[in-house]
Amino acid sequence: MLTCDARDTWTQFLEYVKKRCSLTAFENWLSPIKVLNSSAEEISLEVPNIFVKAYLLDNYKRDLCSFLPVNVEGEPAISFVIADQAERKTPVAPPKPAASPIIEEVAPYELKLNPSYRFDNFIEGASNQFVKSAAVGIANRPGRSYNPLFIHGGVGLGKTHLLHAIGHYVQNTHKKLRVQCITTEGFINDLVDSLRNKSVDKMKRFYRSLDVLLVDDIQFLQNRLNFEEEFCNTFESLINQNKQIVITSDKPPGQLKLSERIVARMEWGLVAHVGMPDLETRVAILQHKAEQKGLKIPNQVAFFIAEHVFSNVRQLEGAINRLTAHCRLLGQDVSEELVEQTLSELFQTAPKQRVSVENILKSVSTVFEVRINDLKGTSRTLKIAVARQVAMFLAKEMINDSLVMIGASFGKTHSTILHACKTIENKIKKDDSLKRQIALCRRNIEH
Repeated sequence: MLTCDARDTWTQFLEYVKKRCSLTAFENWLSPIKVLNSSAEEISLEVPNIFVKAYLLDNYKRDLCSFLPVNVEGEPAISFVIADQAERKTPVAPPKPAASPIIEEVAPYELKLNPSYRFDNFIEGASNQFVKSAAVGIANRPGRSYNPLFIHGGVGLGKTHLLHAIGHYVQNTHKKLRVQCITTEGFINDLVDSLRNKSVDKMKRFYRSLDVLLVDDIQFLQNRLNFEEEFCNTFESLINQNKQIVITSDKPPGQLKLSERIVARMEWGLVAHVGMPDLETRVAILQHKAEQKGLKIPNQVAFFIAEHVFSNVRQLEGAINRLTAHCRLLGQDVSEELVEQTLSELFQTAPKQRVSVENILKSVSTVFEVRINDLKGTSRTLKIAVARQVAMFLAKEMINDSLVMIGASFGKTHSTILHACKTIENKIKKDDSLKRQIALCRRNIEH
């Protein structure tokens, strides 16, 4: 049986980690883990699946060694038990007898997936590691991991790539499952055509017969109440059958102008954010795209491009396409001079504007995934409080105003600003993750 000491040690580890990761990551990856057994030499943990095990070891190995027993090799002495054994014994419902309407439901259909969008050519970095792990987990076990998966982030950051990659993987690995990948506009067009042709029932049967539904750009459902209601009905029907749904959007569910009913449904599962790729990830993307085109780019030139093109992956791909065409047509080698000549229009070197508190609030809101109103408010929730202190820290650093003026912008006193700055200065000495987030905020503001 588990000893009090072991339980306390695992609890201490969770309390330590909870302060250093987002609430979403903690609830989805760490909360489901259970301690089964423990001794002075080893601890036994029950995890929902192998992806939770991989996430724990990949991200917290050093912390685990500080709290839990270690083996002779200095590795955490943990034995893992996968908790899905009982699920595998769930009887499969017998197939329904063939009948005319059923034949119509399971008739062949066209699945349109971009052949280039697969997991093996998705470049992983700090900004997208979490969401890619979630996507891979769902592709391996549709309907049995996180359902729905809601992926949100800016334009050109890889949301559609991951959506299509899930489709490819499920299609190739789970051949009996029915998969459909569609844009929100495509769903709306399907419904309009069905209304025109008086075949709405046929459309409903088709969507409700799917095992995996992948929906891109759900934000285009805003302000379309009739279409929203039909989508919500389809959503609920599939979820109730334990069928997998994956949705992408440019905003998190709570910021979409949709009914509370559908927002609540989309927040049921896992909400994951795709951030802007950091410099090293952008360089890796550039080199990968160049290799696909047969173009050789020196490392220093790749860094030069990545430092000047940073908003999204599509612009990086556009830069490679333009550079490839230029080199082949003129027979030139890639150099910084050639890059400046051919890509200057893409370089994001807008003239620096005076930094304002609003600029800072927008950047912090994006990076820390909180609302600007919350940053200006009085909420003491840990995530919001830290983000608010970061905004004050950056304001003192980047705005050439008195503390009284900066405090007035936040509705705070100058002593509150000073306290926030000292708190953040102390935290970043020990928290590399927070330091990276602040650097990203600063970079966004400066650009």
